[in-house]
Parts: sequence; C-alpha cells; structure tokens
Amino acid sequence: MLAPMTDRTLQVEFPIQRPALLLAAGVSLAILWQLTQQQLKYPLLFVVGLGMGVSLYHASFGFASAYRRALKDKDISGVTAQLVMLAIAMVLFSPVLAEGNILGHGVSGAVAPVGVSMVLGAFLFGIGMQVAGGCGSGTLFTVGGGSARMLIVLVFFCLGGFQGSLDLGWWRQLPEVGGISLGQEIGWGIAVPLQLAVLVGIYLILRKFGGGNRRSLWFDGYHSIWEIIKGPWPLFLSAGLLALFNYLTLLIAGHPWSITWGFALWAAKAATLVGWDASASSFWSGGFAGNALMQPILRDNVSVMNIAIVIGAFCAASLAGKIKPTLTIPPMSILTAVIGGLLLGYGSRLAYGCNIGALFSGIASTSLHGWVWAIAAIIGNAAGLKLMLFISR
Repeated sequence: MLAPMTDRTLQVEFPIQRPALLLAAGVSLAILWQLTQQQLKYPLLFVVGLGMGVSLYHASFGFASAYRRALKDKDISGVTAQLVMLAIAMVLFSPVLAEGNILGHGVSGAVAPVGVSMVLGAFLFGIGMQVAGGCGSGTLFTVGGGSARMLIVLVFFCLGGFQGSLDLGWWRQLPEVGGISLGQEIGWGIAVPLQLAVLVGIYLILRKFGGGNRRSLWFDGYHSIWEIIKGPWPLFLSAGLLALFNYLTLLIAGHPWSITWGFALWAAKAATLVGWDASASSFWSGGFAGNALMQPILRDNVSVMNIAIVIGAFCAASLAGKIKPTLTIPPMSILTAVIGGLLLGYGSRLAYGCNIGALFSGIASTSLHGWVWAIAAIIGNAAGLKLMLFISR
C-alpha cells in the first residue's frame, strides 16, 4: 500500500528539476504544434516516442548493459526482460501482420534479407555496443539523460550510418537470401508458438549455466506514488510498455519501431549543407531515401520518434533530479565513443537495423534476419568485451 503524500514527501522524495522539465514541456508542445499541421500519425508517433523515452530511462533499459552483465556477471535480469518484451510484442504483432492491414492502411513487419553483409554488420554492431557503451535506443535515452559522452557516440553513430549507406551498394553484391517471414512461410499459428518456445528455451539454458536475475524485475519496496513517478522502474514494467509502444507504432505508422535509419538521414542532411551531392550516391539519389532527404526532418516517422525518445528521457531525468551533465571526458573515453559510434552506425546500415529495428522489431515480426542478427550481435558483444578489457589494462 502506498504511503500518503505530504509536502515533506514532495520535497525529499521528488526532487523535480523544474526548469529542465518546463524546457522539455515547452519543446514538446512546440514540436507537437508543428506536427499537427501534418498527418495525424506524426503527433501520435511523437507521443509514443515520449513514452518510450521515459520507459527506457526509468528502467535503464539498455541492450549493451544487459549483455555485458550476462556475459561478465551471469546477471540475466536485462536479458530476461528482453525475452518477455519480445514475447509480448510477438503476440501483439501476429494478428495485425497476418491480416496485412489495420485502421484503413497496410502494415508490414520488419523483414530483411539474410546474407554475408548483414551478419558482418550485426557483428560489428555488437562490438560497437560494448566499445561505445550503448546501442541504438541506449544512445538516445542516455543523451536525453544528459550524457555528454553519449552525445559524441550519437554524432559518430550518424556519421558511421551515413558512410554505411554510401557503401551499401557494394556490400549488397555479396551472397544473401531475400527476407523470410516465418509467419508467412509456415503460418502464424505455428511460427508464433515456435518462437515463444525458443524464448523459453533461451531462458532455461541461461539458468542452467548459472545465470540469475540480480536486478528487480517487478515492483518491490515502493512506498509512494512519487517513487514510481521519479523511478527507477522495474524491468518488467518497461519491457511491457516498450512492447506496447512498438505495437502502437505498427498500428500508427504501418511498420514497427526503428531507430538507426533516422541517424543516417540526419548525417546525409548535414552533408548536403556542406556541399555533398546526393546524386552521386545510388542510395540517396532516388526512391524512399531520396524523397526523405528532400523532406523536412519532421516528415520522417523514425526521426520524429527518435527526437521524442530523447525528450522523453530528458523529462524522466528531470523528474528524478538527475540532469547533471559532465563535460570533462577522459581522452580514452572520447576515443572509444568515436570508434564505438562509427561501428554502431556502419554496422547498423549493413545489418538492416540495430537492436530495435532488427532484433526487437524483426523477431516480433517473425523475421529470420532478426534471429540471425541476434546471434551475430551477441558474438560481437563478447568480442567487444574482450577488446575493452584489453584496452583498460
């Protein structure tokens, strides 16, 4: 039972950074007003993105840290939460994807080819996760939380993704097979239970080899509503919310949650400002990418949600009283941020996405590439951990 709220509770337990919170609210309202001048889906996706940012920050829901704890300390709390998140999203996605349309528009899952470049890209991304200390979603919510170092990671994440887009034509000449949706190939009634069984099997194997849940997975020891509002949140709460938000993204946008496309687009737009000619690139000179390059940032679904995630995390950090950016960053930390960001960006372009667009949305869509991505990225994470141990000696 939650304790009654008092003025003292508000002062002691709820150290709101009001100027920061008001700034976030003002920016959000300004963006929402701009988005309401467009299609309804844009403001709706912005609100969904805000919720994602709060959920990610309050539970420190990062993929890189989850794998690091699992590999180093056998703490599988983060991985367990991810398995639950995938299971919920899978069940929510399947009837919509099986139907192929919702709310009067078509929907499609995150299904991509499987090939040499995809596997290599996921492996590089996995290394980058440990070198940078974050992933796609992790970079966004930690930037929103005030991390100056992760802002460096984000800049080079964008640059790496842009370079990957320029090289993608060559990489796609390597052997690959087209996208395979298990739901479409063997039927959703078989694919979803099969994938759920695999998730359960992964959990049991981790437990058999000594893995345990060291972090709180659900509510424990909360004494007032303010403690819940300011965080931290249990992992299962954020896992469920992120699955729900991804489902809402599918319903509104017609495609699941994605992140890294927006980073490559931002870098490409910046490149045009300094004289880069997009017509020289087969990737950016036409089609979807070329059209996105010509449109304002707020006309791109992924960019709208990325911006909202940063603001949502900033709001959560303001509520928790944790906006305290440190501008003094050791040289080695800057170097790993640069290298890690480049690996994350380049790898994500080759691999058709990151831990969100490829792993989360891919597996929820029953895409074979989501599973292959996960295996290659986990191997990359293990290699990245060894690399960081070598560097720290």
